[in-house]
Amino acid sequence: MAAVNPTGIFGPALGPDASSSVELIARLLKGMAGCPRMFFGIVDVRDVADLHLRAMTHPAAAGQRFIATSGDLLSMLDVARILRAQLGEAARRVPTRELPNWLVRSASRFDRTLKPLVPLLDSTRRATSAKAQRFLGWHPRTPEEAIVATAESLVAFGVVPKEPR
Repeated sequence: MAAVNPTGIFGPALGPDASSSVELIARLLKGMAGCPRMFFGIVDVRDVADLHLRAMTHPAAAGQRFIATSGDLLSMLDVARILRAQLGEAARRVPTRELPNWLVRSASRFDRTLKPLVPLLDSTRRATSAKAQRFLGWHPRTPEEAIVATAESLVAFGVVPKEPR
């Protein structure tokens, strides 16, 4: 047995029901007041599946643990900038500014969807997939590709509107 531990999983959604990471992209596309100061690793779901297969079939992978992540940490504002740069009109509502931590903490008292974000503010958990790349020959897509694929699938499923209202 080998373990694969992914960071934030993005990439094309299979339907309109979303995981928490895909929901993050949907919320950005639908418009928010700004981006909380959160940082996270990103990996494409297709690359996670590929890494699982590699870990499952490589004889020397038994008993090993592999981190699935691509590139360095990105902030929520970085993700917003990628969406605005790559998606054109579909990203017109994506925020362009970062929210101060005190504001997110205060707002979390009234908006319970923000409450889980509070402990994550300014938190950085760096991880590397160097072992998976070296040991299994795994080469993930860029975070930008995963983010854009997520957003495009959300637009295709009608989770976010294609055209201005």
